[in-house]
Amino acid sequence: MQTGRWLPSAMAVCVTLGALATSVVSAQPRDSRQRSMYVSVLDEKGRPVPDLGPTDVVVREDNVAREILQVTRADDPIQIALLVDTSQAARTSIGDYRQAIPGFLDAVLGGPVGAKNQVAIIGIGERPTILTDYTSNRTQLTNAVNRIFAVEGTGTYLLDGIIETSQGLKKREAARSVIVALTTEGPELSDRHYQQVLEPLKASGATLHVIALGRPLNMSEDRSVALSRGTSESGGRYDNLLVPSALPIRLKELAGEILGQYRVTYARPDTLIPPEKITVTSNRPKVTTRGIPVNEPSAPVPDRGRQD
Repeated sequence: MQTGRWLPSAMAVCVTLGALATSVVSAQPRDSRQRSMYVSVLDEKGRPVPDLGPTDVVVREDNVAREILQVTRADDPIQIALLVDTSQAARTSIGDYRQAIPGFLDAVLGGPVGAKNQVAIIGIGERPTILTDYTSNRTQLTNAVNRIFAVEGTGTYLLDGIIETSQGLKKREAARSVIVALTTEGPELSDRHYQQVLEPLKASGATLHVIALGRPLNMSEDRSVALSRGTSESGGRYDNLLVPSALPIRLKELAGEILGQYRVTYARPDTLIPPEKITVTSNRPKVTTRGIPVNEPSAPVPDRGRQD
């Protein structure tokens, strides 16, 4: 399995003004001097780091370290949109999708942590098509997996799928939302500029993860930029799997990352000027750290995750 091509060698998640921001304002009253982030901290094997505490996390705003007030397991319900490539180029991968997705569903919907979560499955061959809307009903989801077929004579409409899914998630005002795209490196037929993808993704506050199967081809600039920036700026990752049989393991790892996030709350002094840059790092050695702000419509969001 080959992991995300954009991951550099240092450890940090940078947040830049004007990137993705969570659009839901918390219904709970909170101190205006406190801010929170959803943070993933993964070890060298891609597993969530257990027992993270306030001394294990460093948040900096414009290079100024902030006081960490609390680190707790993130337990807000998650709405997960699973985009599946059903184009002609994906015909040899359909069996891999069908084999891998049930394990992912078992993980994200299982146990007390997953009981509140919901998943939608959306085909992105020919045009974005909802196979099942957001639900935790396993029968509906299993039926949707069984309806995953390659549509002959079609191309991939991944960018359109991200746009329409982002718009739908914004309307739903989920506390936490995630878009997981399973795609091939086949032709992208969405006629979209990358900014047309990044803007609704930004407005939705969703984290985007992309897993591409097959050897990388010469993607269009718009698709390349949309996927690389969309994943990095939202606290997600872009992975390329040369061996499709690795998909079940990778999806289970991704489920563990999604469920293993922490909510990091830190103090910010009273100021009228928001920070231009936020970084979150971990004092733990050899870990990957990524994050995205919680319920802060005007806050900047992660630029990319990095690894020691």
